[in-house]
Amino acid sequence: MSNRLIIRSVFVIFLLCLFACSEPIKTSTATDNVLVLPYQFLMPELDRQRSIRLYLPPSYQTSAKRYPVIYMHDGQNLFDDMTAFSGEWQVDESLNQLAEKHGLEVIVVGIDNGGDFRMNELSPWENKRFGEAQGKQYMDFIVDIVKPYIDTNFRTQSDRLHTAIMGSSMGGLISHYGVHAYPDVFSKAGVFSPAYWYSQDVFSFTQFKKAPLDARLYVMYGDKEGDGMIADTNQMQRQLRQQGHPKQNTLFKRVPNGEHNEQLWRTEFTEAVQWLFQQEPAF
Repeated sequence: MSNRLIIRSVFVIFLLCLFACSEPIKTSTATDNVLVLPYQFLMPELDRQRSIRLYLPPSYQTSAKRYPVIYMHDGQNLFDDMTAFSGEWQVDESLNQLAEKHGLEVIVVGIDNGGDFRMNELSPWENKRFGEAQGKQYMDFIVDIVKPYIDTNFRTQSDRLHTAIMGSSMGGLISHYGVHAYPDVFSKAGVFSPAYWYSQDVFSFTQFKKAPLDARLYVMYGDKEGDGMIADTNQMQRQLRQQGHPKQNTLFKRVPNGEHNEQLWRTEFTEAVQWLFQQEPAF
């Protein structure tokens, strides 16, 4: 090998080492009371497998209490920067603080999204651009597979009054669907920046399949998410009011300067949990 080739090879190795050393080493930011269940769950109607992440309250290991449960979508984004798409929600840190300051403790079950199938799985309605709807199959997976497993193996309050569903964007859309389509399972929904634009069928569905009057619906969006977001959410607010859903069981919040991102959802998460679980639903 010529001296020139040797020098070039050494220089390339040097650059590679320099680049590798300049890249920060990512470490998990999840708290100790978050775990990833050690096996994949089969989604029988979709012939796929899915990871499930679990947050247990601070007192879980030292008490015999049973806890309310929130089922959340996009599990990769909830607890850990290592797996988050664009920054995590910090659900674990927020709930640990909520437990310490206010004594409110809940279990969170995070269902990982399906990557390339995310848009399909998080809508029960077809979209010409994104293709077929798989939202019903996805929700059946949560209701028929995941929830029975969680209720059997962990100390949950499994009744509908203590069970919520929550997500953002497409996760907000499927959460809206979930609380209406499965009223015997969920009595609370955190609907963040809902993608009502995905299908106008959400409005006719909501008219046809009214949520029980005791269902608590927390709908939040930022005023920098675009005129379409504001118009669609205002339309849903008017529709629910016209349908007679009790005012005390609905909260529509427009956040000044809020953008469509994890920062908005992270900032509003604690308030949503407090509102959803502040009292038993009433009308």
